[in-house]
Amino acid sequence: MTLPIIAVTMGDGAGIGPEVIVKALRTPVVRELCRPLVIGDAARLKAAADLCGVSADVRTVAGPAQAAYEAGAIDVVDLGVLPADLPFGQLSAAAGEGAYQYVRRAVELAMAGEVQAICTAPLNKEALHAAGHKYPGHTELLAELSGVDEVSMMLTTEKVRVIHVTTHVGLLDAVRRIDGPLVYRTIRRGYQTLLDAGITAPVIAVCGINPHAGENGLFGYGEEEEKVVPGIELARAEGIDAQGPLPADTVFFRAGRGDFDLVVAMYHDQGHGPVKILGLEAGVNITVGLPVIRTSVDHGTAFDIAGTGRADEGSMIEALRQASALARRSR
Repeated sequence: MTLPIIAVTMGDGAGIGPEVIVKALRTPVVRELCRPLVIGDAARLKAAADLCGVSADVRTVAGPAQAAYEAGAIDVVDLGVLPADLPFGQLSAAAGEGAYQYVRRAVELAMAGEVQAICTAPLNKEALHAAGHKYPGHTELLAELSGVDEVSMMLTTEKVRVIHVTTHVGLLDAVRRIDGPLVYRTIRRGYQTLLDAGITAPVIAVCGINPHAGENGLFGYGEEEEKVVPGIELARAEGIDAQGPLPADTVFFRAGRGDFDLVVAMYHDQGHGPVKILGLEAGVNITVGLPVIRTSVDHGTAFDIAGTGRADEGSMIEALRQASALARRSR
C-alpha cells in the first residue's frame, strides 16, 4: 500500500519545531508510516540538524510530486521566509510570519488532495500576532484557512482522549459560550472521530462545569442543567453513549482505567491539565471537524531550550503516527 504523504509544518522557526522535525524524520519508524514533506525553511532545518548532531540531506522541492521521500533525506518545500540570522529562543515577528505561511501552504496542498494529512510543529501565538495574524492558535487558523466555522480540539494519549467544548478563551467567557447545542456538536464530532479511528460503540464521558458537576445545585447557578444536560440529551437521542455531567476531578481517573473512550471537557485547563500530567511527549493534538486531517505535537515552542539540540521528538513521532493512521483509514 502506498504510504500517505504528510505535510509537516515547521512552526515557529525560533522554537524547537525545526529540531523535533529533523530528529523525528530521521527515525526508521516514521519512514515506515508515511512520506513526510516539510513545509518550512531549508536553511533552518539544516541549522537544526547541525545543532542536534543529526546527519540529514535536506532537499528543496517544489511540491509533493517532486519529492523522493528517501531514507536519510528530508524533503522540504522552502518558502524562504526566515532571515538567515534569526536567533533561536527569541520572539520574532518574522518567525510568526513564517509559521503562518507554512500552515497556509499546507492547507492549500491538503485541500487540493496533494497531501493526505497535515502535522504541525508548534507556533508561538505572540509571534503570530506580531506578524499581524490575530488568531488564538493553530486550531482557529486552520479552521479559517479551510473554510470551516467551528472545529474542536482533541488531545490524545495512550490512556486518555479529551475533546474540548471551548479552548482559547478566558474562563468567564468559556462559561458564557457553553450551551446545549455546542456541547452536542462537540460530543458528535468526538464520536465521529472515534468511529473513524476504528473504535466501535464509543463510551463518552461529559464533564460538568462546576466542582462535583454542581452536586445537584449546591455549587454554581444551575449551569449543568441549563448548559450541559441538553447537549447530552441530544446526543443520547441519536444513540450515542454520552454519560454525565460528571465531576471532572474523578472522570479522568475513570477514563485512564478504561471506563470511557473519550472525555468531553468544558474548558481549556479542565482538559489540558490531566493530559499534560501524563507527559508532553505522550500527547497529540487532533483538530476535529476540518475537511483535512490535522495532528500536532502537544507542546509549545520551548524557547528556553530552543537551539540547544535537547528537544524531545517523541510527541512529533506520535503525531505523525496518528496522522498516518487517520489518513490510511480515510482512503
